[in-house]
Amino acid sequence: MNNRKYKYLNIKGTVLDNYQLQNYMEKVAINHDVKNNSEKWTYPIPRLKDNFKFIEKTYELLTEHLKLKIDIHPAGEWLLDNFYIIEETYKTVILEVTLKKYKSFPGIANGMYKGYARDYVLASELVAYTDNKINDEILSLAISAYQRRKLLSMEEIWNLWIFLSIALIENIRNICEKIYSAQMQKYRVENIIERLVERKTSNNYIFGNLKKENKNYSMYKEMKYPFIEYMSYKLKRYGKQGLPYLEILEEQVNKMGTTISEVIQKEHYDIAISKVSLGNSIMSLKEILRVNFLNLFEEINGVEDILKKDPAGIYQDMDYKTKEYYRNEIKQISEKTKISELYIAKKAVEISKKYVDDESLINRKKSHIGYYLISEGKNELLNALGIKSKNYISNTNKAKIYIFTIYFITTILAGLIGGFIYYEKRNFLIAIITAIILYVPISEILQQFVNYILNKKVKPKLIPKMDFSDGVPKEFSSFVVIPTIVNSKEKVKDLMKKLEVYYLANKSDNLYFALLGDCTASKNENEDFDEEVINAGLEEVEKLNKKYPQNFDKDYPKFNFVYRKRTWNPSEKCYLGWERKRGLLCQFNEFLTNGINKFRINTIKNFIPNKIKYVITLDSDTNLSLGTGLELIGAMAHILNEPILDKNKNSVIDGHGLMQARVGTNLEASRKSLFTKIYAGLRRNRLIRKCYIRYISRQF
Repeated sequence: MNNRKYKYLNIKGTVLDNYQLQNYMEKVAINHDVKNNSEKWTYPIPRLKDNFKFIEKTYELLTEHLKLKIDIHPAGEWLLDNFYIIEETYKTVILEVTLKKYKSFPGIANGMYKGYARDYVLASELVAYTDNKINDEILSLAISAYQRRKLLSMEEIWNLWIFLSIALIENIRNICEKIYSAQMQKYRVENIIERLVERKTSNNYIFGNLKKENKNYSMYKEMKYPFIEYMSYKLKRYGKQGLPYLEILEEQVNKMGTTISEVIQKEHYDIAISKVSLGNSIMSLKEILRVNFLNLFEEINGVEDILKKDPAGIYQDMDYKTKEYYRNEIKQISEKTKISELYIAKKAVEISKKYVDDESLINRKKSHIGYYLISEGKNELLNALGIKSKNYISNTNKAKIYIFTIYFITTILAGLIGGFIYYEKRNFLIAIITAIILYVPISEILQQFVNYILNKKVKPKLIPKMDFSDGVPKEFSSFVVIPTIVNSKEKVKDLMKKLEVYYLANKSDNLYFALLGDCTASKNENEDFDEEVINAGLEEVEKLNKKYPQNFDKDYPKFNFVYRKRTWNPSEKCYLGWERKRGLLCQFNEFLTNGINKFRINTIKNFIPNKIKYVITLDSDTNLSLGTGLELIGAMAHILNEPILDKNKNSVIDGHGLMQARVGTNLEASRKSLFTKIYAGLRRNRLIRKCYIRYISRQF
């Protein structure tokens, strides 16, 4: 990449206080005319690479001079101690800003900064007029002032830190030029002292000829003040031996129209400024890494302010991933239609207000802005924006198309193979049997192929969630249960320990835990080990409830144990739990909704109607990882996910009645058998992205 083709910004300014900075940013905004894209020749990365190369060279020089025991420039101490921060920032920015991405940023259409990305200019102005001192308060003040005159896009606000880092590294490079020059002049002084004052022979020189040591010396030859200051300092240390040379130096300085004391004073002033400026730059790079840009973004983003006016009052309580998902949808619509993000957000709020007074669930969903951004109301929003929209295909119809496509193509392929067999063998029976046998493997292969294509072409759809990281609200109280057969006290203790771990990973009020113990099949209604299991369960529950006492609702314990009665099953001809695991869950849900207790032991003694909203069911070999329980409840609680039943109340026609989190296989379990090795291997790529939990909806 030829650096001569690219220009760069190096804005100089004076330090402004907060009031002056706000006024200045407003004037900058007024003067900015904006166009859709930035120019290629203003791409800052080539200059950034050159800057880092020079900073690295200065760092190496300082390291070398430390070994030679040459005094280090005070600003250079900052560089020696914090070079790793500059390097880390440089590598991050290089990866973040491609030429294609840079050109997509809105550019300046007029003035001396014509063609540059507005974000780049804005960041450079901020750095220049704050003496490289950047923090969340200054960013909030400055960007808010700018947006009073002209609004920034969400993409610009989100990527501002990148251009701030570029501008700060540019300033560090400018200071490094002074440091480099000062160090080279000190080296030159040491060389002269060694030859003239100490009168060493050439074989004993520690400091070689400067021109041989540095080919670029001529670049810094004219900077005389560092040389004069350091030469004066070194000669004074030699006392009478250095006095003749000190007088010669003073005479030469007087010819310049100044004195040595004035030169020293000016040089010390310049050193102090460089030290403070470099310190500010490095501290700002650190601060940028610490700034919570999510909070800052939500504070200064104009679109965010509009979305917070959601008539349903849902938006503000959603988690940040869902908020980001909404904002990205607005951004994508804006990029495709060239309509302002603010206008799109206002229009979504405006449409939502039409359904505020209607209490039906479907209209409550329509009163939420998300219905028009990510759900079935998207076409309505596009029509309101004056855009011809495509026909919306419901999830049910998409599923039908997917299933029909796979089975139709499978039938065609199996039929073709059967036809080929008939053509070759002239045996209709063999052809039919072959087609039937091959039908299943063909459908499996085709399904894998279709899924691969869809994974590449179709973006995953995020399930919107409420933010329950601070605790589950009372109206969404939930149970985490493990329904399983228990036939020994050891198993009871093991499962109760798991529930304790799940509690610690998902600590929250209004979230309860229970072991739903199912009885084994038996010829007798009661077995001897039943009492052992019951006593162990009661003992463990009491122990955990004492260990983790509730601050409120003490009548409803945090940990619970349930054990079923055996009933006679004529078809199995033995006593067992009704309908096995499914029946156990049905009976538990019946107790939570109606208070009907069909269990032999149940520590939930106080029935409270409609207290529990959701039940999270886990297998005995499944783990509930950190925060997952709160996320699942948050997903079910979101208004767009609330289930709407048909008129007969037999099936869910909108929303979700049941959600299943994607289950991964941990490393230890994946090595236990050939089956688990194969199963885990097929999903290795998805396991790497385990932190991105998606929910699979199932309709009744």
